[in-house]
Amino acid sequence: MGALHEQTAALDAAVHMPTYARKPVMFVRGSGMRLYDDDGREYLDFVAGVGCVNLGHAHPAVTAALAEQAAKLVQVSNLYFAEHRDELAETLVELLGGGRKVFPCNSGAEACEGAIKLARKWGKETRGEHCFKIVTAERSFHGRTLAALAATGQPSKQAAFEPLPPGFVHVPLNDIDALAAVVDHQTCAVMLEPVQGEGGVYQCDPEYLAAVRCLCDEREVLLVLDEVQTGFWRTGPAFAQERYGVSSDISCLAKGMANGLPIGAVVARSPVADVFKPGDHGSTFAGGPVICAAARATIAALQSERLGENAEATGGYLAAGLIALAESTGAIAEVRGAGLMLAAELIQPNAAAVAAAALARGLVVNNIGERVLRFLPPLVCGVGECDTLLEVLSELLTAEVS
Repeated sequence: MGALHEQTAALDAAVHMPTYARKPVMFVRGSGMRLYDDDGREYLDFVAGVGCVNLGHAHPAVTAALAEQAAKLVQVSNLYFAEHRDELAETLVELLGGGRKVFPCNSGAEACEGAIKLARKWGKETRGEHCFKIVTAERSFHGRTLAALAATGQPSKQAAFEPLPPGFVHVPLNDIDALAAVVDHQTCAVMLEPVQGEGGVYQCDPEYLAAVRCLCDEREVLLVLDEVQTGFWRTGPAFAQERYGVSSDISCLAKGMANGLPIGAVVARSPVADVFKPGDHGSTFAGGPVICAAARATIAALQSERLGENAEATGGYLAAGLIALAESTGAIAEVRGAGLMLAAELIQPNAAAVAAAALARGLVVNNIGERVLRFLPPLVCGVGECDTLLEVLSELLTAEVS
């Protein structure tokens, strides 16, 4: 532990609420796929700020956009027009196929909260006061604010904060009969992640999501797709719903939009979006010119560098390598995911120990619970970095780290 890390760790323990079990490393610099700690040691980053830094660390286009706009104007609030906000919204609408409107916010949880409010207001205005129920999936994760937590299908994350807001029902993922059984006259929306992130990287089956879209149309309820983690070319296309040929009524966006800076958005079809009126929703910091300039630069670079194509190709390479590792080590039960959003479920409950050992070897990986290793590298990740990861994982899993 370097001197700066040691001082910071002591101060952190003294002044921060203990909501995070921080890992024993302090990163002070990054470049592309690489991070550097306060001792100057280099690491390969397979977490990317939990799927936020899609362009890689310290991308020059984002840095330039930030610096230029910050030197001119940082904040005026949403009471006035400002540069970059409308242009960014126009880009998001185009990426999602047109015919939509945007509410900017600051995070994925806020995007989900905004979607919940919008869906409920739409339900009450179109169907009556009884129409407020939202159906989500077991294992889902939609954020830690109170309504988003109620939408989350993980009881272990909810118990300490009960009673939660009512009106949420959870059903198994990929079970259309279970979903159909609970979508009734009280239901305003079905809310799903195309690929569950925090829940363990479980994908919606293509035929399931298509059936969900049909069910929502038949019963006149909204389909909300939480693309906070899957968005911005993480799984290959701009948004994972494109992989399925399914279009949402409301999309929740965040994470990769501004390469690690705090931003999110609710994007809804125009007839749905129009139920929001002045005063219905708001956010002091959202849509500011600096963050929107950074987001525009991020999206432009993701497109020009064709990183969606790289995510699909490199993700396929890494998935194949993990499957081969499962066969050679006998330590991996299943490999899941799409693009550069992958998980390896381990046979033994030693994922945290494997992640810690990988960190000591200069690899930043994330464990979800006791058995799942998750891989969310920047989309600039190449086969060389994947080979390094696979080599180290092979050694650690063969050694049966525990």
